Amino acid sequence: MTHTAASQPQQQNYRNPYDSPFKWQLKDLVMIVVLGVVFGFVYWALVQAWNALAIAMGPAGDLAQHFFQGGWLLVAPLAVAITRKAGSGILAELIAATMEFVFLGSPVGPVLLLSAFLQGLGSELPFAIGRYKRFGITRFAISGFLGAFFVFWSSAIRFGWFGQEIFGLRLIIHCSSGIILGGILAWVLVKAIQKTGVVDNYAIGRQG
Repeated sequence: MTHTAASQPQQQNYRNPYDSPFKWQLKDLVMIVVLGVVFGFVYWALVQAWNALAIAMGPAGDLAQHFFQGGWLLVAPLAVAITRKAGSGILAELIAATMEFVFLGSPVGPVLLLSAFLQGLGSELPFAIGRYKRFGITRFAISGFLGAFFVFWSSAIRFGWFGQEIFGLRLIIHCSSGIILGGILAWVLVKAIQKTGVVDNYAIGRQG
């Protein structure tokens, strides 16, 4: 009885050392690579959808990319939420971008790596501030906003948007898409994946 009572506090106080966001396991890296490859295809498909919408929108077609922006943010919050590892969001975005332009021939080219880094950085930042322990829908929405916001300025410089009358409209659509697709949709996907049980062996399964 005494032995059992003494062992219970030890079990309750036990912490898996790999719950630290700075201690990676091989399976974490494998998960990030898998997510990056899968979303490389998803992102490539979004480029095709962007081009199709741009044609359909006619003179306003230049705004089409902003409606899809949030879709290019999805892999970062998924990677962070599943593995809870520092840098996982940035790495997942970089892998997806590499997959997109090296293997799938995205017309955007290697400049995607810069965009991927900024998207991953912005998307991961809210989770890092929460020490990779807070994953509510509000934090996901902020993640989507920051991912879109960070990359917007790089695109604005590259495409010469500064000074345009529709600059504000671009920013609003861009960040709104980030919140909806890159934030809220990402939260929905994480919850759906979690319910399947396939990620129970990762930090998301241990920490909830």
